[in-house]
Amino acid sequence: MVTVSIVIPAKNEAENIETLLDGIDAACEAHGDYEVIVVDDGSEDDTSGVVTRRMDTHPKLRLLRHERSGGQSAAVHSGVMASVGTIVCTLDGDGQNPPEELPKLFAPLLAEGADAIGIVAGQRVGRQDTVSKKLASRFANALRSWALNDGTRDTGCGLKAFRREAFLRLPFFNHMHRYLPALFARDGWQVAHVDVSHRPRGAGRSNYSNIQRAFVGAVDLIGVMWLLRRRKRAVPSEPAKRG
Repeated sequence: MVTVSIVIPAKNEAENIETLLDGIDAACEAHGDYEVIVVDDGSEDDTSGVVTRRMDTHPKLRLLRHERSGGQSAAVHSGVMASVGTIVCTLDGDGQNPPEELPKLFAPLLAEGADAIGIVAGQRVGRQDTVSKKLASRFANALRSWALNDGTRDTGCGLKAFRREAFLRLPFFNHMHRYLPALFARDGWQVAHVDVSHRPRGAGRSNYSNIQRAFVGAVDLIGVMWLLRRRKRAVPSEPAKRG
């Protein structure tokens, strides 16, 4: 029985994906049954080809493909829908999220007495990015934390682990992957955090610019604030008194 499903959203990562998959197998082999799902989000390179050829010798690996790019949240959602594990882990396909960090994410969810934890969010330490990207991320995270009070320092980190069924009950929208801690907390789940390392990108380039992130981030933040305020929690009624 598969316990952990690892979902990798990937777009134009043919030069990075095989090394990443090697690292995942090395990190997870000793931790029980798992599967790996690569979601090729409309790549224009040989990402799907690399994964398909590897599947011949790696039975735990699966491939999904979006004919057109739908974005990271759509890719994650497709992967979770197709997964069979009770716990889902995500990490980016560019290799900047070290796969050896994965057990730190799913272990708290599998621990005895951890039923109240819905998500474990990675928070990058020693981030290996350009100065402009780090400054933009720092500003965005500070604004988001102030607006949502989600207690999360770094929601842009791709390393996350969560309960599959709880994730599928969340409202789906584009870029929702950046707001998962707040959305899980909205549904009454505890949110746990772990510090994780970070690597420079091995090859290729980022699919997003700082300006693009800032524009969509501002719109999304307003939407998530609305979602949090509109959440209605059931209030138990007083038990009927016996006459």
